[in-house]
Amino acid sequence: MSYRVAVVGATGAVGREMLKTLAERDFPVREVIALASGRSTGHEVSFGEKAVLKVQSLDRFDFKGTEIALFSPGAAVSAQHAPRAAADGCVVIDNTSQFRMEPDVPLVVPEVNPRHLKNFARRNIIANPNCSTIQMVMALKPLHDIARVKRVVVATYQSVSGAGKEAMDELFNQTRAIYVNDPTVPEQFPKPIAFNCIPHIDRFLEDGETKEEWKMAAETRKILDPDIAVIATCVRVPVFIGHAEAVHVEFETPITEEQAREALREAPGVQLVDKREDGGYVTQVDAAGEDAVFVSRLRRDPTVPHGLAFWCVSDNLRKGAALNAVQIAEALHEQGLIRPRRG
Repeated sequence: MSYRVAVVGATGAVGREMLKTLAERDFPVREVIALASGRSTGHEVSFGEKAVLKVQSLDRFDFKGTEIALFSPGAAVSAQHAPRAAADGCVVIDNTSQFRMEPDVPLVVPEVNPRHLKNFARRNIIANPNCSTIQMVMALKPLHDIARVKRVVVATYQSVSGAGKEAMDELFNQTRAIYVNDPTVPEQFPKPIAFNCIPHIDRFLEDGETKEEWKMAAETRKILDPDIAVIATCVRVPVFIGHAEAVHVEFETPITEEQAREALREAPGVQLVDKREDGGYVTQVDAAGEDAVFVSRLRRDPTVPHGLAFWCVSDNLRKGAALNAVQIAEALHEQGLIRPRRG
């Protein structure tokens, strides 16, 4: 059984990673179509080591006969075209924020809440969570199963690739400019990003939170447990790929460090790398190009009755986006929830 798969936003960083991941994991495809905006039509993108795809226009594409579409073109484009694809019978796996909090759209991390997948049929859309949320709930799930998470305080250290290729270019150009004493003018970020940290991701809300911080709280509750309290501070840092998080968790009942370690060792998609010595932890540079969510610096938090603290790192373009989307497609395939079609 194989599928016709469309990748929407194929020329972007996440879209290219989706194509790479589909090929690496040998997802059963009979045809792959690369779609993007009209200005990218005719460009070429790689699929696997040998195949090259010509980018087609999303505006003109007919989704009839396409079983799966992986979307990562930006929320406004998904809002316009994802329902069109879904109405044509194509299962949309959307990586943007457009549908995540809609009650009839499942928000899924396959290792955490695969049972929610069966609820996709009403809209034919499944939402990929925010990259920073994915890695955090991956680490929280095995702990939540033991002692139930009550409250999470998290500070993120998010790479510029989360803001797209232009943001990565801005970090590179600003860094080079500083070394040659050229002026730096922020365009993608509100302040210079080279040699700097910016505590501002997405727009500000009325209560002082940013939208990124709100997403982490709302999405964690939708995916894991509606009763979990989450307060986040999201920070953009001068790193090209990989998000890191300092996570402090309060549990409803006691949990020991050894219980937590054992649960994390057994958790699918999670790797515990925690040696209490110089370099005995994972950083963003280490995680780039890797599929796992890495947990380090696990220790007791003595400031609350039942508390743990840990450091969590993952490649935001892989597990934080492309890999999670492909894993959703794999789960649909394994559960027999997609039927091959012919247009």
